[in-house]
Amino acid sequence: MTFTVAIVGRPNVGKSTLFNRLVGKRLALVDDQPGVTRDRREGDAYLFDCRFRIIDTAGLEEAFDGSLEARMRRQTERAVEDSDLVIMVIDARVGVMPIDEHFAKHLRRGKTPIALMANKCEGKVGDEGLIDAYRLGLGEPIPFSAEHGLGSSDLYDVISEHMKRAAEEEAASKVFAQPVEIEEETADSGKEEALEDEEALDDDFVEFEEDEKERGPLQLAIVGRPNVGKSTLINKLIDEDRLLTGPEAGITRDAIAVEWEYKGRPLKLVDTAGLRRRSKIEDKVEKLSASDTIRALKYAQVVALVLDPDGVLDKQDLTIARHVIDEGRALIIVINKWDICKDKDAVMQRLKDRLLTSLPQVKGIPVVTISALKGHKLNKMLDMVLDVYDVWNIRLPTAGLNRWLAELLERHPPPAPGGRRIKLKYITQARARPPTFAISCSLPEDLPASYTRFLENNLRQTFDIPGVPLRMHMKKGDNPYAGKKKRNQ
Repeated sequence: MTFTVAIVGRPNVGKSTLFNRLVGKRLALVDDQPGVTRDRREGDAYLFDCRFRIIDTAGLEEAFDGSLEARMRRQTERAVEDSDLVIMVIDARVGVMPIDEHFAKHLRRGKTPIALMANKCEGKVGDEGLIDAYRLGLGEPIPFSAEHGLGSSDLYDVISEHMKRAAEEEAASKVFAQPVEIEEETADSGKEEALEDEEALDDDFVEFEEDEKERGPLQLAIVGRPNVGKSTLINKLIDEDRLLTGPEAGITRDAIAVEWEYKGRPLKLVDTAGLRRRSKIEDKVEKLSASDTIRALKYAQVVALVLDPDGVLDKQDLTIARHVIDEGRALIIVINKWDICKDKDAVMQRLKDRLLTSLPQVKGIPVVTISALKGHKLNKMLDMVLDVYDVWNIRLPTAGLNRWLAELLERHPPPAPGGRRIKLKYITQARARPPTFAISCSLPEDLPASYTRFLENNLRQTFDIPGVPLRMHMKKGDNPYAGKKKRNQ
């Protein structure tokens, strides 16, 4: 079992900066504005030779109603319950605040071990706050600077000690829990041992085959405008209140990845912040959230664009869809809140018209209607994700491609601008993800773009490649006589 560490504390004490320091990447959004982090974010951390799971949480707030702050507090409490160690962070420059004392008392009531960290201890500015931290009653505070990495050795000593203690307790529990069995020798024991050895070899062979086929989890990014139900969709899929949801628009700020399985297939579901038009974005944190969403799109393999039926595929949705296609990612369109849609036929007709006129370069984009709140047609959506992922990974044989090209050129040869004949010699698939093809062409600069689109559409139709972007590059062959002097006869 992976050792898990949760970082908690009041807002703006440097929890996300510490998280980024330990995971070695700038995953969590960081800003001077308090309350930037809302959802809890998990990552694989390392500190010298220690490897552990770390959770960044929202700032602890004194709220117990149905407000956003109360929902954030419940997410933090859940992270504390699921952890093996809690690091409570205070700001050494400010010193111990009354809210720090309140939450220190709250954490002491739990069963999870607590380590106290006095952050921002660079220089002598934090010395007074470091001494003041002793009155919280959580033991000796760890002087640290998340911004500069000072105090890493002290933090290592604390984490490694708790990891060693947790490993010893787990080993002891296994020893006491394991029943003692008395084996009886029989005449067939030799045969049974040989059979077990043979089964073990079979198991190893099966595992080897699975390792060869495994490519890691399928990364599915859920994107869309604010308040279309992206976080609600992921919560319903994993059957857990993992992400913050509510009637307020723009709750999600970080791109949060959640690992899950569907039909034995590992998935990484990535919840993203809602994307609005750039002209409407003025807040600095929203700009950071938008950049984090764009980064999530670049690393995704399949993108689910979630739409609201009241404004299906409007200008902002089309902008997101074009960006996904330009990045070369597989795309599916998910219309959420279908159970409360009044005129379903009109919505579907508008969607078809918009796809035909605004996204003609990618024909056959899969479309599914769901209700994330009630869980309607979620399995159909996931099956669609797996299907479009397989198409995105398709590889076509070179022989079949060249037979297709020869037949097509015989029926529809390329134009001859200025009387110069353009020759298309052969085609090969250069790469997958997305499917990319290279064609040897005598005059690629003279080949009209309309004929290239004709080739793409015919290729998509012939080999059944719907809903994913295609790349087709015209490459001019090398002239074997170029650069050679003509010999005099």
